[in-house]
Amino acid sequence: MTSPGTTDPTSADPARLEPQGAPLPFTGYHVAAGGHPPQTALMTDRAMFTEAYAVIPSGVIRDITASYLPFWDATRAWVLARPLSGFAETFSQYVMEVSSGGGSDRPEQDPAAEGVLFVVDGEGRLTLDETEHRLEAGSFVYLPPGQRWTLHNDGTDPLSFHWVRKAYERVEGLPAPEAFVSSDRDVAPTPMPDTDGRWATTRFVDPADLRHDMHVNVVTFEPGAVIPFAETHVMEHGLYVLEGKAVYRLNTDWVEVTAGDFMWLRAFCPQACYAGGPGRFRYLLYKDVNRHARLSRQFL
Repeated sequence: MTSPGTTDPTSADPARLEPQGAPLPFTGYHVAAGGHPPQTALMTDRAMFTEAYAVIPSGVIRDITASYLPFWDATRAWVLARPLSGFAETFSQYVMEVSSGGGSDRPEQDPAAEGVLFVVDGEGRLTLDETEHRLEAGSFVYLPPGQRWTLHNDGTDPLSFHWVRKAYERVEGLPAPEAFVSSDRDVAPTPMPDTDGRWATTRFVDPADLRHDMHVNVVTFEPGAVIPFAETHVMEHGLYVLEGKAVYRLNTDWVEVTAGDFMWLRAFCPQACYAGGPGRFRYLLYKDVNRHARLSRQFL
């Protein structure tokens, strides 16, 4: 029997190909360094903001651009994306850095917000209701709206993670998903069709589970792999490069990106990728899924 809002798992839909093989060997992720460039540094950079996409390169994540959040101790955040009218409107994404001894007992103040945490460095102690979980690099956490949770860094090194937030879109007859903890170290990637595994997606949520209205995945390209067409679709994207480098097609431009860069795409922005190497290219990907397009305020 399938869960509410899911389809038959034996469906032949190629978008739901099963994972093959084992999880990828862990090689680490980019960690934001903060700091401040010297007066001798050049002012030119790769940062850009257009009507269809934005690129926030790793060099922009500096002390001067950090934010601080209510009820978070010894913590700073870099806001990479937030809803903007006429641009990408469905999500926010932060890079969080929690110093030793820091954390929060009241991390989320919006009862309508769901979230995903993805840890890139350090260790932490997460509680979901009364259950404690240890987090490390690669840990993935899904947090439904209204979930009680706390997070603390009880280690000696900073805890760094991504926090994706979205206003959950409820559907009558579908319950909200449950909270869960997973890991990039444990989930085998699903190869895309006809790629010999050179382009694969690590999915932490079953794409057919319609209770979920967003997916946060890890996408991997082996050297030489491509997205061989200009994807043009309704889903908004946040893409944070975890590892490697590539050239990425964004609207009409080819942009070189590397570990620590963030790409922010509005709906229908054409996109493609060529991962030329020398190592594999991986990014954390957000997209909104599984809901009707909003037509009026009465449909909210």
